[in-house]
Amino acid sequence: MAYSAALGETDCRYYNTAAPHGVLAHPLFPVCYEWPLAQPLRDLAALRPLFARLLHAQHDLMLHRPVRAGETLSVSGRIVAVAQRRPGAFVVFRFESRDAAGAPVTTSDAGMLYRGVQIDQARGEVEEPPASAPALSAVGEIHVAATAAHTYTECARIWNPIHTDIAFARAAGLPGLILHGTATLALSVSRALGALGCDPAQVRRVRCRFAGMVPMPTTLSVKGTRNGNEISFETRNEGGEAVITRGSIGLE
Repeated sequence: MAYSAALGETDCRYYNTAAPHGVLAHPLFPVCYEWPLAQPLRDLAALRPLFARLLHAQHDLMLHRPVRAGETLSVSGRIVAVAQRRPGAFVVFRFESRDAAGAPVTTSDAGMLYRGVQIDQARGEVEEPPASAPALSAVGEIHVAATAAHTYTECARIWNPIHTDIAFARAAGLPGLILHGTATLALSVSRALGALGCDPAQVRRVRCRFAGMVPMPTTLSVKGTRNGNEISFETRNEGGEAVITRGSIGLE
């Protein structure tokens, strides 16, 4: 409920504790229980000194079924790929969650970019998000408050000082605080689903590239289109520059 509130969701299903199956989990909610597994991966000896260079560059979330309120999940995390990209080293963290019966619930590939870092050898395969549909229509705007990152940090329980500590962000070479990539993605998914009349309970996959940083306060614009069970979308800043590209939402 706190996660949905941080996104400004008003759908009563996100808060109805009297519903037979409990409250509805937002499609991006898995990032909350994956975060504790990200910490030991980021803290590996080879990656720890590079923390200040780290940016979330790509995301691929598969929902094998809806996450249910009250259930207990077992979550694992590992590195599955390393590749060289022009801005730096691209490392893919994979998070897998299973229910009490051992059945898969969610699988996420979080692509992390270590700016200015060179790799010795590529490992594993990196699956790229699909190219956006050629014609996207405006579906709405996202008004990002100056305090959005602080609210999202506490409600998602995702703590990274580049989002809330101005001194740390500047020391890391950033112009100021930036919104979490997962927050930008979650807000974009919400706007696209709402505008295109889609049920968030039917979301089974979300993919995108993060193309730019989001300072606060600001207003973002989302464009999208639906083709059958696939939504294609992108998000741009006030200057018209892309902050999310190759966005796609798969529906059951």
